[in-house]
Amino acid sequence: MGDVSKKMDELEMKVEKYSRGKGADLKALRDKKLKGQLAVKEKLYGQSAKAAAKAEKWLMPSEEGFLEPDGLEKTYRFPQESIVKEVDLLSSRKPFDMILPVLGPYTIEYTSNGRYMLVGGRKGHLAMMDMLNMDLIKEFQVRETVRDVAFLHNEQMYAVAQKKYPYIYNQHGVEIHCLKEHGKALKVQFLTKHFLLASINSFGQLHYQDVSTGEMIANYRTGLGRTDVMRVNPYNAVIGLGHAGGKVTMWKPTSVKPLVTMLCHHGPVTAVAFDRGGHLMATAGVDRKIKIWDLRKYEVIKSYPARAQSLDFSQKGLLACSNGSQVEIFRDFGGHDYRLYMKHRMMKGYQVGKVLFRPYEDILGIGHSMGLSSILVPGSGEPNFDTFIDNPMETTKQKREKEIHALLDKLPPDSIMLNPNVIATVRAPKKKEKKTKKEIEEEMEEAIEAAKNTGHKKKTKGRSKPSKRAKKKEEEVFRAKRPFLEQSKEVDGRPGKKQRIGEGVELPKALQRFSKKPQS
Repeated sequence: MGDVSKKMDELEMKVEKYSRGKGADLKALRDKKLKGQLAVKEKLYGQSAKAAAKAEKWLMPSEEGFLEPDGLEKTYRFPQESIVKEVDLLSSRKPFDMILPVLGPYTIEYTSNGRYMLVGGRKGHLAMMDMLNMDLIKEFQVRETVRDVAFLHNEQMYAVAQKKYPYIYNQHGVEIHCLKEHGKALKVQFLTKHFLLASINSFGQLHYQDVSTGEMIANYRTGLGRTDVMRVNPYNAVIGLGHAGGKVTMWKPTSVKPLVTMLCHHGPVTAVAFDRGGHLMATAGVDRKIKIWDLRKYEVIKSYPARAQSLDFSQKGLLACSNGSQVEIFRDFGGHDYRLYMKHRMMKGYQVGKVLFRPYEDILGIGHSMGLSSILVPGSGEPNFDTFIDNPMETTKQKREKEIHALLDKLPPDSIMLNPNVIATVRAPKKKEKKTKKEIEEEMEEAIEAAKNTGHKKKTKGRSKPSKRAKKKEEEVFRAKRPFLEQSKEVDGRPGKKQRIGEGVELPKALQRFSKKPQS
């Protein structure tokens, strides 16, 4: 009986997880037709929640698998060879080393569903790969410097920051657009929900362009010099830039000035990364420190004495750092206590340029000076994907439908803000702002004119003499003026009466000889 009740309790908890909140109060309804319709809907909601809870056990392996040490073992001592031997056959095929020594160093980018990988070599080599089947889709040479690559809304198009301008190509390698307004772009990032392509150029100018309409949304000078450290916060689509003065600034397309300016390091910032939840930020600087920040308080949670050329957070909160030919991965062991989880050393002389976790897979992609590498990182990827959001197995029809839905659901640039939960809430009433002197004078003139134009009844027995009427008008004008004169005094900061210095107030030594001495 105890086991049955325990199972029932577990099932109830799971049903609550999939339920759609508190049901409608049907007893308070008088309309019988509406009451019947809502009762049927509530019943269907309950059945679907129960079905989802029962299916979770078999269809959703919701727990990720981390490396578990035995006794005094340390997980960062496990080499890749021993991990590959223990995993299943499909996972053992995913790690690889691609040696391309001529056209490097390389940078990499994944699509949001983790299926496709885009590769950019510094000396003009571009390639797109299907990582599920390990097929090469397209490979070509642009014959000029490639600084950065970024997928747009899906694998059909991607942006490449080249020698003079950013270019947009389709999956067949055909050039579609040359974005001359962006200038010599050093980094490019794409805001998926807003269809905005953001770039930072060599003059420190930040550009936002809508790729669905081609309209240039914003162009701002950061005023902090050249930078090639740029990252999008996936939680609120705010762009973080790392600068040479050790500052990190956060930008949105509707603000000329940065939303936040943080002094993070005592030297140039080399890398910035944001957690999936949007509340954690990792920064690395030339001062040989990696810092993890809580963006709700703008405070340092943890600081490590290490260098990093590239940083990236995985879907499950692991942090990858590259330093020279070594890659280190940190894991949160509870309460933002990040400790070393895994280590991987490349061959001597390889300089790691970029590290990037592959979505929905326990894989870390590495772009280095001699090509590309991919290593297994158990527990890094989200084990359950929602096919309505990201589907690695999607068909052509599903891709088309998703693209149309994405365009219909496109968010305006105004919706980008530090706290997106503020949207659809009631704005608090503003405090009464003090009027300027000019506004007070204009209002006073209007009140004087109104007072002058007021008509008076004619009175008998000498009470309507011209002198008395003029006197009354003067009194009314003065009465109309009085409140405005008091307001203007407050604006100027002049008190109505002179303040007397009390006996208890102690004057400065230089003025004490002028004060009246108390009579004895």
